[in-house]
Amino acid sequence: MINDDSQQGESRMNDSDHDTPPDAASQVTPPIRRHLGLIGATGVGVGGIVGGGILALAGVAFAVTGPGAIVAFALNGLIALLTALSFAEMSSKFPESGGTYLFSRKVLSVEAAFTVGWVVWFASIVAAVLYAIGFGSFAALMLSEVLAQRGSAPAWVGDERLVPSIALATTLLLGLVMMLRSGGGGPWVNAAKLLVFSVLIAGGMWAVASQSPSQTRHALHPFLIAGTGGLIQAMGYSFIALQGFDLIAAVGGEVRNPAKNIPRAMILSLIIALLIYLPLLFVLTVVGTPPGMSIAELAAEDPEVVVAVAAEQFLGTTGYWLVIAAALLSMFTALQANLFAASRIALAMSRDHTLPSWISRLSGHSQTPWVAVLVTMLLIGGLIIALPDVAAAGAASSLIFLVTFAIAHGLAVLIRRRSLSPPPFRSPAYPLVPVLGGLACLSLATFQGIAVPTAGYIAVAWLTLGGILFLTLFARRARLTDVSNIASDPELARLRGSTPLMLVPIANPHNAGPMVALAETLVPWNVGRVLVQTVVEAPVDWDPVADVKPLQRLASVQSRILQASVRLGIPCETLTTVSSKPLEEIARVAKLHRCESVLLGLSEITQDSTDSPLESLLSQLASDVVVLRAPRDWQLAHADRILVPVGGQGGHDYLLTRLLSSLSRNQKRKVQFLRIVPTGMSASDRNRIAKDLKRTAQENSSHGGDVEVIASDDAIGTIVDRAGEHGLIVLGVQRLGPRQKLFGDFTRRIARQTQCPIIIISRRG
Repeated sequence: MINDDSQQGESRMNDSDHDTPPDAASQVTPPIRRHLGLIGATGVGVGGIVGGGILALAGVAFAVTGPGAIVAFALNGLIALLTALSFAEMSSKFPESGGTYLFSRKVLSVEAAFTVGWVVWFASIVAAVLYAIGFGSFAALMLSEVLAQRGSAPAWVGDERLVPSIALATTLLLGLVMMLRSGGGGPWVNAAKLLVFSVLIAGGMWAVASQSPSQTRHALHPFLIAGTGGLIQAMGYSFIALQGFDLIAAVGGEVRNPAKNIPRAMILSLIIALLIYLPLLFVLTVVGTPPGMSIAELAAEDPEVVVAVAAEQFLGTTGYWLVIAAALLSMFTALQANLFAASRIALAMSRDHTLPSWISRLSGHSQTPWVAVLVTMLLIGGLIIALPDVAAAGAASSLIFLVTFAIAHGLAVLIRRRSLSPPPFRSPAYPLVPVLGGLACLSLATFQGIAVPTAGYIAVAWLTLGGILFLTLFARRARLTDVSNIASDPELARLRGSTPLMLVPIANPHNAGPMVALAETLVPWNVGRVLVQTVVEAPVDWDPVADVKPLQRLASVQSRILQASVRLGIPCETLTTVSSKPLEEIARVAKLHRCESVLLGLSEITQDSTDSPLESLLSQLASDVVVLRAPRDWQLAHADRILVPVGGQGGHDYLLTRLLSSLSRNQKRKVQFLRIVPTGMSASDRNRIAKDLKRTAQENSSHGGDVEVIASDDAIGTIVDRAGEHGLIVLGVQRLGPRQKLFGDFTRRIARQTQCPIIIISRRG
């Protein structure tokens, strides 16, 4: 904004850091079409949960606890169900894409939300890497077996580069499909996978029914080979096998009727997973071992292939190939679901500018976030090639998911307590569900961190990288977007536990209506407080009986405040004090009540005195200050056009963004950003300034705003001319010190030459 006497200074945007070049600045991105119904959303969860986890982790669970692995998976299923209920509640309240990142952005600071989003994005990417490599491994194994049966396998089948090559090709194929069309649930592949698992279970149950009960009991004994400790170990190792329901929340912005379909899809996907997992573990335990060997002993020999070896025991070669087919389908759908969800997390973060804004671009035809998919796909591909220790990275992914699940339970409590309106879906047995679920997830995360210390190191390294990127590239733009989001949706302030207080001193009865209306726009009464102060200005030895004029003025002001409050339907708190120095009294009250902002109303700001009373007051306030100069009985609702002159040193970005977003929250207003440049400026410099001005508009206004660069050697006259076309002018002043003049000649001359309403803003010192 124009800042005092520097109307011809360089644009403040030249010194700012940005994550995009001027020609790639972010624009208001249209929402993605909601194309997923209940079946599609459930498919995302089933694709992420069913198959890959149990095939990879059943052997580890059997090795540490024996048949008790069945109970370990059942208890993990209960914890997952508790977590899904918290996720479902938050998703019904905020049916947008982003998952845990989205919930964190609503409740926590922008820095904390970035941290959560950054690690969850990484965890989903690493999970996709694991499933891509798993798919490549099983595909290479199948290829080797098929070729071996037909004769000798060629040398390239045993090449160590075959697995990553298949993983890369599959990731590329899925990424290209997702860039071209909406989707992610993989319904037919999911159906095929469930069919294969059902055949495995049915064959196993037939084998169980064919043997004597004593054989079944013998196979289940001893049930817990290492006691309770082994059971807890198995839970810690295998919980991630039930991760995937959260992916539905990550793509919540694409689910139709989300308040109903997201909770149902989460619970359905978990139920389907448990209906597959528990019977499969049972038949593997009871009929999947050679005579004289327990499932724990079989798993200890080679935990990675125990499911295939066990299936071969009761279904022969067919069982072995069914497991290979199930593994291929499971790894494929899990890769698909995690790539889909990770790209939506990146999309949500880029729209909040916690990642580069160009990531949020959508394709013109299918409206798919092709850039987010491309970036995520490239990261997955890079990690497939570069990760030296895939297992440790997978453990880091598990650790991150568990920590963020625990955080999600805490967020669910905060959202339930702070929301103005309750979520459409509310988990039962509140607050027992989030408390027990959060403690369980935190306990398992602690176990994971102790069991695999490298996982913690990887997570810390990724967090450190994210912190550096955020502070150097994203912080300023992300914080401006966050300010705009809060101003546009004041409930976010409540969700973050903030109840902002604005002090509104009113001395002129004709200012009461405009002041109360503007105060409520900036700080809505249902999320913050507006404290209207009236000061009885009287001498130190004032006798209220002999001199009633101060009381008469007070009655007139309070009457107009009451009328404005009733007419506008705005509740107000009022405070009346007596002082011979009203401006000092305003400063005292602002400090005493720790007001975040102060709204002042003035009839004139044209005095040339350096030590004017207003400037003396501003120098004493530690709050943000908004000054309104408006004609008598002016109404804020009539200001449908706002002029924002830009130039000078700036420094008011956050307050300006908050002001413009608040003014545009309930009423559509046209915002015009104006920059005056000298007539002798070159065309290239003017183009550069025009790009900077456009970026300024995009950063400071949630709706972008119009921009105009005018060549003129009379900046004040040009602004005054433009002011006649707008309903409101917004200017800024710097508070540089207690003895510095605040309203420079530039601001005063504008105020003298136009009767247009003016808002002057000044950030806290």
